[in-house]
Amino acid sequence: MSDWRDWELYVITGENYHPGRELLAVMEQTLQGGARMVQLRDKWASKEELLQKGHALRALTRKYNVPLIINDYVDIALEVEADGVHLGQEDGGLEEARRLLGPDRIIGISTHKIEQARAAERGGADYIGVGPVYPTGTKPGREAVTPSYVRQVATEIRIPFVAIGGITLSNVDEVLQAGATRVCAVSAIVGSADPADACRQFLSKVQEAAAAKAAVSIGADARASRGIYAAAGASAGTGTRGERLVKRIIVNGLEQATRADSLADLVLELGQQNRRMIAELDGTVVDRSRWHDTTIEHGAVLELVHFVGGG
Repeated sequence: MSDWRDWELYVITGENYHPGRELLAVMEQTLQGGARMVQLRDKWASKEELLQKGHALRALTRKYNVPLIINDYVDIALEVEADGVHLGQEDGGLEEARRLLGPDRIIGISTHKIEQARAAERGGADYIGVGPVYPTGTKPGREAVTPSYVRQVATEIRIPFVAIGGITLSNVDEVLQAGATRVCAVSAIVGSADPADACRQFLSKVQEAAAAKAAVSIGADARASRGIYAAAGASAGTGTRGERLVKRIIVNGLEQATRADSLADLVLELGQQNRRMIAELDGTVVDRSRWHDTTIEHGAVLELVHFVGGG
């Protein structure tokens, strides 16, 4: 299994939303569409039924190299060799779950207010659920936390979080604008006529929001760099022997000055060297292995697009 923190779309089972269609068939479609975390949640099934479904989903998620999370039951997670559990506020202690599961399995905690999010982070949760963002049939009677809580968590909490609850293709943009980088949907995906296509549409929206956020971040860095290097040019002059000449280039739509000779130098100058990204220089995507050999010329046009994975 690759780093589980890289997920953007989390899907939870909900057989009541797809009567007449088999659980495994629906969940395989979500995996084909790009789901990167799957949770088995069934509040009405017996332990025996949950074990059956857990074993079947474990085999399926291994096929796609995707983590399987079991809702509520630590013992079932252990029995089916799941990757972790998800616990509600009423489901028992995080400390006890960690003792039973060990340090390597994933523990997620549902939270509905910032105090619960802080407690989960302090207690060693690996991720938290933030919701329900909107009213939802999966949490009847639970008051919606609204995107304002998503915004609070995005600002303060450092462990990964996933926005959940009543999220659909028509409102997910608002959730992403509030700071979510991971979303979870149930009825909007497993209840759709084409779960794979629904997943692709959700992922497209998440990735578009991430790219827009990255562009803003790089633009801010570029403006700061432009001020720094303009000041350096004014104090040191240009064109003296051994000094790099100042060039004017465009980075993500913003003009700036640079003394970078290569694409690698420019990325370092922008403070982006540790980020996962694609670089497109003058309309051509440049493989990262060639950044040191790729010259930056006056008037160059560069687009940097991040792969964002933060919580």
